[in-house]
Amino acid sequence: MFPPKSQACRARVRPALTVLVTLAAAVVFVVALKGKSASFSAALHTAPLGLLGLVAALQLLALLSRTEAWNVSVRAAGGTVGRRVLYRASSVGSVASVANGQLSVAARIAVLRRSSPAGSPRVPALLGAELPILATEAILAALTSFTLVGPLGLPWWVPPLCVAATVGLGAALCALAGNRRRGLCAGLAVLRSLDGRSRVVGLVLVAVLAQIARNYLILRSTGVGVSVFDSIAVLIAMVTISQLPLGPSVGAAATVLILGAHGVATVAAAGVLLTATGTVGALCFAAWAAGDWLAREGRQTRRSRDRGATERAYLRRPPQADLARAIHLPLAFATRPRPWPAPAFA
Repeated sequence: MFPPKSQACRARVRPALTVLVTLAAAVVFVVALKGKSASFSAALHTAPLGLLGLVAALQLLALLSRTEAWNVSVRAAGGTVGRRVLYRASSVGSVASVANGQLSVAARIAVLRRSSPAGSPRVPALLGAELPILATEAILAALTSFTLVGPLGLPWWVPPLCVAATVGLGAALCALAGNRRRGLCAGLAVLRSLDGRSRVVGLVLVAVLAQIARNYLILRSTGVGVSVFDSIAVLIAMVTISQLPLGPSVGAAATVLILGAHGVATVAAAGVLLTATGTVGALCFAAWAAGDWLAREGRQTRRSRDRGATERAYLRRPPQADLARAIHLPLAFATRPRPWPAPAFA
């Protein structure tokens, strides 16, 4: 009887819950780092600015690669929206992902539908267009899940089970893409062709490799002796934990969970740097989107101004001009000299 009221209550409770969980996570880390502020501060200052800029550029590369994979999936689902409009919507989602991974999907779909309602597919199809990308990321994470066995003490059979589950999920999505073509399944259209699947996998792989590289560079720059496998394990933990409303503390939580044995203060500082450089990369993406939108609005304003000036000039014409034109044009046509016709025998 009261569904609107309950929905409004849930809409108010979710942001409050996100803020409370984020604050609670921050308090936990402050308590965990009590008495280790010197080591934490020293680790923060060991990474050079040039390296931090490179890591932020790698984050930007990952965002652009994933956005292009989304563009391929949306166009296969029937979308005709321009690439620049889609990239602007994705930039909003990249900033929202700093707070929550699920909020990122909702933000970019909402912005895309608002920016181009006629050129973008419906919301169920847009949700379906996310699934091929998520499935590819899940399969890649399962294939490298053996990196979690040591840090988390998992049984040896967990990685093969994850691989079997994710591969089965990918096969099920391909079957749905071929059998059903409406609603949520309309967004799976990219899976119907080998070219579409290859492009999505290639773009997602570029994004994942960029993320692994940035994890490795930051961890090594703060003095943590890690391998590439440790960087992969941190990435899997970050993606998994980002689904929780932990906010900017996701990076520190992931590094402490995987590499806490190397020193809580040092790896927490590396996690903070990962979050900071990731936020800078997302803000650079959003800054480009804002500049592109402002330039587009300026062009539209100039076109509207020129069109209005032309219309005003036309309306200000004296009526005698139209009368003179109506009278003299036929007379000029009638009195125009014409050449004599050629002789028939010529």
